[in-house]
Amino acid sequence: MGNETRAVKSAGRDTPTAAPGAGAAPGRLSLLGLVYGIGTWLQFLLLGVLVVPVLLLTSRLSRRRALVRGLARLALRLAGMRLTVEGLDRLPQPCIVVANHSSYLDGVVLCATLPVWFSFVIKREMAAVPLAGILLRRIGAEFVERGNRARGVRDARRLLRQAAIGQALVFFPEGTFGIDVGLRHFHIGAFAAAVRANLPVVPVAIRGTRHCLPPGNPWPRPGTIRIEALAALPAPARGGMHNDRNPHDREQGDREQALRLRDAARGALLAALGEPDLDKSARH
Repeated sequence: MGNETRAVKSAGRDTPTAAPGAGAAPGRLSLLGLVYGIGTWLQFLLLGVLVVPVLLLTSRLSRRRALVRGLARLALRLAGMRLTVEGLDRLPQPCIVVANHSSYLDGVVLCATLPVWFSFVIKREMAAVPLAGILLRRIGAEFVERGNRARGVRDARRLLRQAAIGQALVFFPEGTFGIDVGLRHFHIGAFAAAVRANLPVVPVAIRGTRHCLPPGNPWPRPGTIRIEALAALPAPARGGMHNDRNPHDREQGDREQALRLRDAARGALLAALGEPDLDKSARH
């Protein structure tokens, strides 16, 4: 369990650093771009403030998620960010979704497009962010601790239990995004959960969010955002003599299967996105 719980804990890292060539630098922003940007942020803030009381008064989780899903779609539409979706109607239920990460908009986009039975895996720091923390808690986000090892292990075990009972989860396995265009190293957490729960993994390719809201640049821009669900990857079987192994061998076997699943998902996303592979690390 040790490697798996450490792996799931690492999957909650999603703090960005900045983005390349995704638009003009803030200092060169046109007057029209400034007006659009201010208007878009005010619209997001107003919609968030208006929906919080409704979320607090709505008892059923599925209804709260449906409400936030509709709100996210409305916010993107009003901002001139057009969504095109492919393959999400074929998602197996339950499953684990792993998506590439290049902008703060990625979570909003998946919230707007994925079915309401998914729970998002988010770094615990987001729970303390005003407004966003309330929204995330009310839609049943699964928070993962990064700074405290003991709490992080507990969070990881909770995620494994959630996956084991068939809870569909959404991960950004890169854990972060930055100035370089391309796919970063994938943390193993999502794939360890998939192996333990015998759930399929669905890679989801997100294109266009880097253009619409580049990391390191606070000014959004209108554009088209494309979401494509790729072919589901079945979790490797854990049957046969697996249960007769000692705990150490069983853990090592699960880890190897998770690594193979991770590599298959990265390969599928790299092929779909057509972006460089930024992972220069050795497989571990």
